[in-house]
Amino acid sequence: MILTGNQEIININWDTLINGIINWCTTTGVRLIVGVIALIISFKIVDRISKRIYNRLHSREYDETIVKVISYGVKISLKILLVLTFVGFIGIETASITAAIASMGIALGLALQGALSNVAGGILIVFTRPFRIGDFITSNGESGTVENIKLIYTEIVTPDNKVVHIPNGNLANNVIVNFTAKDIRRVDMVFSVGYDADFDLCRQCFTNLLLQHDKVLKDKEPFVAVKEHADSYIDFTVRCWCKKEDYWNIYWYMMEKVPGEFERLHIDVPYNKVDVTIVSNQ
Repeated sequence: MILTGNQEIININWDTLINGIINWCTTTGVRLIVGVIALIISFKIVDRISKRIYNRLHSREYDETIVKVISYGVKISLKILLVLTFVGFIGIETASITAAIASMGIALGLALQGALSNVAGGILIVFTRPFRIGDFITSNGESGTVENIKLIYTEIVTPDNKVVHIPNGNLANNVIVNFTAKDIRRVDMVFSVGYDADFDLCRQCFTNLLLQHDKVLKDKEPFVAVKEHADSYIDFTVRCWCKKEDYWNIYWYMMEKVPGEFERLHIDVPYNKVDVTIVSNQ
């Protein structure tokens, strides 16, 4: 018996309450505990299955992008199925849940159009494969190595080791520059000399430096030509071909060696000059 603030008397049948609690514990409670334990164990099994699928496909040298997407998709699908099974096991009607999810899906679909476009973009990227995991790309003003392709966004790692998440919708609808899709690349460089420099000597200087580097492909002849006549200097375009992994090695080599060769060969290097004329009014 409980007295309320208005002195009303509420009778509680303790025997009925206790019996109800005991009945819940021995039926629904037991199912809930067993279901939670089974769900945890099942999740661990699904993780192992996903990892085994990844290792099996990876050992057969399938494309890394496809391998990760398949293993991740299997893991998520199986876990959703397990959660629905758990809900039905503990006695919750799954038909009503399915109807509620369907109605919520329509509302969420309208509210999350951007996210859905990212999902569609992720699917498009996986099937068209404009890039793969490990490729160096530039898109949406960001450059880096593709580390992971997920359903909504793609992770790239910049040269200074920052992780950038680019929405797949933006990637699928914008220009993507893939620097490592081909095995060989062309190194383009521009060097400036003064108008008093010997052009033939300049060409020979650039060509010799390129031919001395063992990573420059010798079956493709280096290209050296005058690019532009500026106000106080002449620009030379210097090009060569190399394997994609040797690109920066050759680029920094030329940036380092050319000034020393200019000094050794007495090639005029342009500087900003200002001619000052003093007029005397005497």
